[in-house]
Amino acid sequence: MKVDEKGHTVTLKDTQGDINAFREKIESEYNSFKNLNIILDVTQDTGLGLNDILSFLLLSNKHRKSKKSFVMVVSDFDFNEVPDEMIVVPTVLEAHDIIEMEEIERDLGF
Repeated sequence: MKVDEKGHTVTLKDTQGDINAFREKIESEYNSFKNLNIILDVTQDTGLGLNDILSFLLLSNKHRKSKKSFVMVVSDFDFNEVPDEMIVVPTVLEAHDIIEMEEIERDLGF
């Protein structure tokens, strides 16, 4: 796992290609990231299905409940399949844009 922290956001990139091991590592080290916005970059993982993405739903809900953003970056995926309570985008740049918008909304009290 590669960790890249910039300002109020941390990008966690899966380098092993094993989505389950990646999720377990994030869950075990969650306290290190809980005060930051999180971007999960799994663009190198191929053949991810909806169940792989949904395996992060509890973590996403927990993190968003604490007023922080949680965005997954997945390439080659049908984004219409993802439920509304999860944010999944195709690029890291788009993930940063989403976090900026959510930060502005939180600052405005939405």
